[in-house]
Amino acid sequence: MPVLFDQKQSIASPALAPGHEAFERRERTELTIGLVNNMPDGALKATERQFARLLSGAAGNARIDFHCFSLPSVKRSAAARAHIEKDYSDIAALGRLKIDGLIVTGAEPNGCALPEESLWRELTDIIDWARTNTRSTIWSCLAAHAAVLHLDGIERHRLPAKCSGIEACIKVSEDWLTRGLRGPLKVAHSRLNEVRENDLVRHGYQVLTRSNSAGVDIFAKQYESRFVFFQGHPEYDALSLQREYMRDLARYLAGEREDYPAIPANYFDAATEAHLNAFEPRARAERDPTLAAELPGLTLRGDIAAGVVAHVILRNWLAFLGQSRR
Repeated sequence: MPVLFDQKQSIASPALAPGHEAFERRERTELTIGLVNNMPDGALKATERQFARLLSGAAGNARIDFHCFSLPSVKRSAAARAHIEKDYSDIAALGRLKIDGLIVTGAEPNGCALPEESLWRELTDIIDWARTNTRSTIWSCLAAHAAVLHLDGIERHRLPAKCSGIEACIKVSEDWLTRGLRGPLKVAHSRLNEVRENDLVRHGYQVLTRSNSAGVDIFAKQYESRFVFFQGHPEYDALSLQREYMRDLARYLAGEREDYPAIPANYFDAATEAHLNAFEPRARAERDPTLAAELPGLTLRGDIAAGVVAHVILRNWLAFLGQSRR
């Protein structure tokens, strides 16, 4: 079921690439945006809400026709399948909708090489289609890793430990996409793998933002379509990392994973981190799923600034899509 964002009031945009004068005159623009949502069931609705909210807030004077899709190869519960059948557009209709911009999310990895993931074949078909049928596509997390592997043979590398937390990133290149961002940029990261900057640069990718601790954050490359890649999750709301951490903790306590999840970095306040650190020895010793109920309320740091980076990025992205359509 498509959602229509039709905002009469313009939201001031930062300066755009050459030719942005049309937007300063606030001309009416109509854009069709697609979201291919491959996130696991627990994050499915949250992800569509996050992107819908961010696109609505960034739309300015644009009228946006927003469609959600899901790849059939992603395993779903009965409840998730029912939601997709009711509220999502058929992925087979993607080519008929004249999509201006596409967003493709990551997925929960199964621990195997990317070409062995169940969604690989369908995802590479989307990559090839988007290259010539969109003005720009955003690839997030696992989808970003899959795209650079498929397009340029760039392999991802397993991290020694999961990268999870709020990372301070800086702009390293001037680009219309990042114009208006003020650093340091606080971006949520949650991944087990990375693609490395030297590999990207060698294959013609432009690194736009990076973190000293987490490496490359946002990067881009011009094909027939402008491809933008997120290693992090600028779209995450304030509680996204908490939900992931509690999911992973519950899986550990239930014996569904062997490694104890690390506390997301730069995320919880000092008192909450102390409670979680004190909880770990008992959790490791008893391994009882009911223990999580004994945790006190979790409190986040007050300086997370969730969604700020995504708002600016998507505002610039929508402006580019409208400009390139003329």
